[in-house]
Amino acid sequence: MLNPYNLLPTLARSTSTIDTALTVLTLLFACQKRTGPALLALAALVHVSLPSVLIVAPVIMVLADARAPTSMLANPTPGDKKEKDNADDAPAQPSRLKAVFIGAEWAAYMGVLAFSGHLAAGSWNWVWRSWGAIVTMSDATPNCGLWWYFFTEMFDHYRPFFLFTFSAHPLIYIAPICMKFRHDPLYAAFLLLGVNAMLKSYPTLADAGLFISLISLFPETFPHLRHPLPTFLLHLHSALLMPLASHLWLSQGTGNANFLYAATLVFGLANLAMVVDAVWAGLRAAFVTEEGEEVVQL
Repeated sequence: MLNPYNLLPTLARSTSTIDTALTVLTLLFACQKRTGPALLALAALVHVSLPSVLIVAPVIMVLADARAPTSMLANPTPGDKKEKDNADDAPAQPSRLKAVFIGAEWAAYMGVLAFSGHLAAGSWNWVWRSWGAIVTMSDATPNCGLWWYFFTEMFDHYRPFFLFTFSAHPLIYIAPICMKFRHDPLYAAFLLLGVNAMLKSYPTLADAGLFISLISLFPETFPHLRHPLPTFLLHLHSALLMPLASHLWLSQGTGNANFLYAATLVFGLANLAMVVDAVWAGLRAAFVTEEGEEVVQL
């Protein structure tokens, strides 16, 4: 976790460190098959960071699948296709039923935490002031994301439509990623963390830092990465430009918002490049047949 994107927010005492810790705890408990602690950490994570709802489905899949977190996609497994098909079909029905109960348990934890918030705040206004602020982008303070500048320049007449579009956009990636990587739900969670870091309304450097750090869990995909050097250079470019453009605009008054937003666009492009590269690397991971032949997954 010595990634500068993780280390610097920690030194700055940013609350994003709490989000990172809860995310790591959720994935750790899920991989250890500790259902209760994993779902409790996941519920707490969604409460403090609503966009993290993206990883609810893959975490439930990790807990419901007896083979997870062992990768069936990124780790080549010997054996003929018939044996694999039989192994895949055997636990399919129990896993679905188990996933329903796990989802219900997570919903129960969410309800308990929500009611606790009601008791602590004395009303349900906290929902609008916390989750509502994330969805409505009520504070357009400049950050490293893609939302703030767009909604600063947006006419009020079109604001509700684009708020709905921007909020719903990340959700469309859950089903295809979880379906394609159903044999490797931990990798699906990793990819959705990248989508979250790229498209959330109030992103931080720690979001991208966690995504970058977690790729070390999948070294078998490294040979299939197509453009790691350009992605690294994009991150380096944006990491140098964002503080410089922010200082020139907000402190010196010699720049304007366009400079900072251009730097954040480069940062968003770097995250996008890494997500796309990670998806490609996962899809290109090879299976090894009983005869030793390598069949590439497309």
